[in-house]
Amino acid sequence: MSPFRGDCIFQGGSNHMEVIIRHLGNVKFEATTRGHRVISDQPAGNGGNDTGMTPPELLLSSLGTCAGFYAAEYMKVRGLHHGDLRVTVTAEKAKAPARLAQFHIDVEIPGLDPQYQEGVLRAVKACLIHNTLLHGPAIETTISTPVEALAG
Repeated sequence: MSPFRGDCIFQGGSNHMEVIIRHLGNVKFEATTRGHRVISDQPAGNGGNDTGMTPPELLLSSLGTCAGFYAAEYMKVRGLHHGDLRVTVTAEKAKAPARLAQFHIDVEIPGLDPQYQEGVLRAVKACLIHNTLLHGPAIETTISTPVEALAG
């Protein structure tokens, strides 16, 4: 169970999130939400211009920033220094079906007193993204064709 307010991630206490993805040409995409913008692209060797992270790198970024947030909040509540906190996330690719099959999260906190290590670990494991990946969510996929697109 998360040690944080229910609305710490969802705007206004809602249980709904939305990100809009637009194709910008070639293999480049833009994700927007709440006035923020993230670009996803592919390296040149994969047909892109390398102007943004790939989708798997964005997934690792999401996991790592969530883990870092939970670790930092744990430490902040206890008045512990966490300015040098660093999170590294790695993943192993698998096939049939293509996916990321193995993740490793390394939370580095220089000078952390060993008495707090288990607490930080519990906090990191309570991360929303960590728990989402551990307990596979239902994913519904639909294809829609807006009427104005057909008229053009």
